[in-house]
Amino acid sequence: MLEYLRDMSNKPIAKVLIGILMFSFVGWGVAEWVLNNANRESALLRVGDIKITPGQFSNEKTRELERLSKPQQKQIYTDPAASSAFLNKVMGDLTNSALIQNRANDLKFIVTDRRIAREIRNFPEFQDRGTFSPMKFDRILNNSGFSEEQFAEYLRSQILRGMVLGSMSVPVKVPDFEVKAVYNTRYGQRQIDYTAVNFGDFKVANPTDSQLREFYKQNPKMIPESRVVSYVLVSAQMDKPDSYDAGYTRAQKMEDSIISGDSMSVAAKKVNAKYILLPAFQKNKRPVDQLLTDQVVAKIFAMEQGLESEIMETKQGFAIIRVEKINKEAAANFDSVKSNLIAGWKTEEQKKQAYLHANQLLINLNKDKSLAGKKSVTVSRANGAPVELLVSAFSNGEGKNLIVPGKNSFWVLHVGKSIAPKMDNAKFAALKKELQGMKSRSVMSDYNSFLIREYPVKLNQKAFDKYFGNKQQQQ
Repeated sequence: MLEYLRDMSNKPIAKVLIGILMFSFVGWGVAEWVLNNANRESALLRVGDIKITPGQFSNEKTRELERLSKPQQKQIYTDPAASSAFLNKVMGDLTNSALIQNRANDLKFIVTDRRIAREIRNFPEFQDRGTFSPMKFDRILNNSGFSEEQFAEYLRSQILRGMVLGSMSVPVKVPDFEVKAVYNTRYGQRQIDYTAVNFGDFKVANPTDSQLREFYKQNPKMIPESRVVSYVLVSAQMDKPDSYDAGYTRAQKMEDSIISGDSMSVAAKKVNAKYILLPAFQKNKRPVDQLLTDQVVAKIFAMEQGLESEIMETKQGFAIIRVEKINKEAAANFDSVKSNLIAGWKTEEQKKQAYLHANQLLINLNKDKSLAGKKSVTVSRANGAPVELLVSAFSNGEGKNLIVPGKNSFWVLHVGKSIAPKMDNAKFAALKKELQGMKSRSVMSDYNSFLIREYPVKLNQKAFDKYFGNKQQQQ
């Protein structure tokens, strides 16, 4: 058989078939190479008609990193929260630029090469003794990570940005009558009469056991959920590549050991890692431990009992966490809190009596226009009486009588006449400027919403997960 095949391989038809077969294998390899490159360059997201590719994102990320100080760069590399915020900012800047570019394209705005050249020549940074210096231009671009073409496109996008958003920078005029209305509202005053009915002025006897039990049914003391947690930590210097790689390799071995059935402590010993068992703790009352950051605690309280986390990056190294036990939220035993309920019960009884007395004062005020023990004051929106009274005084009309609840008392309030403020030109001008700023921000916000509606942002979830998925999970 082998002899037959060797003879056939020398015939012309066999050589053609072998050539086709070889081309097929080569074709598959080339196709895979081409498609893989295509996948690598597929858009992270599309904004209207514009794609943002991983390459664009990487270039922008590099330029942004170079603008930061060494300590800031180190924080981004070692702190997952800082890294996430940085990546989100870069993606946000690219998205905003794409929105503006879409709008400029639709409006047919054009920035010619001649204008770009003129703008570059006029940059003070690129001039030497008042004249454009090509050497200085090249040096600055090299230091900033831009090629000439990239800088020209960046400058073009900035000019287009000004053309698209230029009208948004024009101050919005606010008519004087509107400013005056806000001025009168903000600086106006009210005359009020009020008297306080304090809870502590009423005496009550100690409660019976049955009264306390009934009170506890209405006001149970809940013990928050707590969790018993263990973790193993493979120490590593996260800002040094060699230490990082070695630590991650050990962490993977430890993870494999746990998956195969070893306990956390046994798996830790196998790779010489640190094993810690923490006593039960609540989400807002954590023990002192460097590993227990806000992000880690949030993750712990989202896990199920008996499960381990994936390998997590921390400032100290690589960690795997296990939730050993979950103590669910529950009401405390009555006998354990009985002595602490007496004060609360007494306060509630005092509050009831105080309200009855305040209600009687209100009845008298409505009937006879008189308020026993009243205090008469003129108040503004910011001062002159307790905050609860100020809010009620300016949210109710003139002549209104009402009971205002407070933390330790009830107030019986009569809202008197309004007093218009005196005109202060400096305050009026400052308020007008403030209102103009608010309106400008509102217009910009509306325009931004319009751009997002007009040029929707479509995320390539597969590409996004490839580039950001692991980082998101580690947080």
